[in-house]
Amino acid sequence: MSRSSLRAGRIPWINLVLFLLTCFSTTLVGTFLMSAFHGTMSGDFLHEIREILRNPLLMISGLPFSISIMTILFAHEMGHYLTCLYYGIDVTLPYFIPAPTPMGTMGAFIKIRSPIQHRAALLDVGVNGPIAGFVFAVPTLIVGLAYSRFVAADSTAGGLTFGEPLIFKIAAYLMGKSPPSGMDLYLHPIALAAWFGFLATTLNLLPVGQLDGGHITYALFPNRHKRISQALVIALVPLGIWYWPGWLVWVVLLLIIRLRHPTTIDDSVPLERRHIWLGWFALAMFILCFMPTPLDAT
Repeated sequence: MSRSSLRAGRIPWINLVLFLLTCFSTTLVGTFLMSAFHGTMSGDFLHEIREILRNPLLMISGLPFSISIMTILFAHEMGHYLTCLYYGIDVTLPYFIPAPTPMGTMGAFIKIRSPIQHRAALLDVGVNGPIAGFVFAVPTLIVGLAYSRFVAADSTAGGLTFGEPLIFKIAAYLMGKSPPSGMDLYLHPIALAAWFGFLATTLNLLPVGQLDGGHITYALFPNRHKRISQALVIALVPLGIWYWPGWLVWVVLLLIIRLRHPTTIDDSVPLERRHIWLGWFALAMFILCFMPTPLDAT
């Protein structure tokens, strides 16, 4: 059996507290989103907070959003975690990140604390997280779109505009949710949870450094990983200038954590055919989830 952060007789307090705090922060955001969706939000943030403090049961309305987004994130991290356990890799339990963002969280991560045996294990660890999250995000999107509604387009309205990845467009078309002329689709909070799941999939699958996509890239092309990482960082610069400034933030973060990838214990162990197919599937997920402009403040 592998060593993991879940040791006998020890409660992972940090992981548990962060998980509960993230459940709270996403439920709070979900309450605001649901209030806005039903048109009951006053527009005064402090007033909304006071109402919740007077009647905490109001936060029950935020549970569908919170459960949806936490399930997607949990599935993603468990995909990594269980794969590490299968290969006997020492790994921590997931650390969830509560944050005052439009979604109430900045995602989650695990920390691998031992070398990975070979490229096959590396690819499985890298790809199984995004696959697991994607599998849960798709039905979440379908449910969310079913509850979403058309509203009259208002070019003067301010606020955040959410980008639409290709999978959103496909699902909306198949479900008859493509807005007609002069109309916009008002996304239900559950659909926004799916949107965040797809954004997390996109960011994790970037083929750079030690992100999930970096693991996959190194497993498939160990001698070209650094060049691919450098090319990706260069490509993000014009995206950040012309589409979404957040890409420039990612450029800085990626340069800080460095683009190199550590070798496995034995890089000579060959990949199986299924690993090649998994690599292609990861590329397909990236294309379906990618958004040049995930958020636009108007």
